[in-house]
Amino acid sequence: MNIERKRKPRPNWNEYFMKITIDVAKRSTCLRRNVGAILVKDNRIISSGYNGAPNKLKHCLELGCLRDELNIESGTHLEICRGLHAEQNALMEAARFGISTDGAVCYVTHRPCIICAKLLINAGITRIVYNEGYPDPNELSVKFLKNAGVEVEKFEGNLNF
Repeated sequence: MNIERKRKPRPNWNEYFMKITIDVAKRSTCLRRNVGAILVKDNRIISSGYNGAPNKLKHCLELGCLRDELNIESGTHLEICRGLHAEQNALMEAARFGISTDGAVCYVTHRPCIICAKLLINAGITRIVYNEGYPDPNELSVKFLKNAGVEVEKFEGNLNF
């Protein structure tokens, strides 16, 4: 008996990596926003990160959100936070293990903030694919990235596979 199985469509690379990025974000310890990032080179994941406190420090799930306590508006005064952004953690993980990020693509659940944009530019990231926006006054991060020649792409694929 020949049983034909219906195979789900195979995800393209953007869909595949964005789905993984969304899973990485589930590790976040931020009470405001769960963000995940992966760095990809030659269609291979070289590093991942999610937003949360530095190693060996208590995080917001344990202590509460410092930004909420101080009534800090989203997208402003980014330095007043216990956590590091997902992109920062992905870059530091690569650095810690001696992995070059030059020419890599960053998949991230939320468009990078201005601080992360500058770090990604200097790390040699050539393309950023993001799923959701980020409250960035004057869209400075997008302007910086485009001026540096980094492609910025809003994810438009299917995550239901």
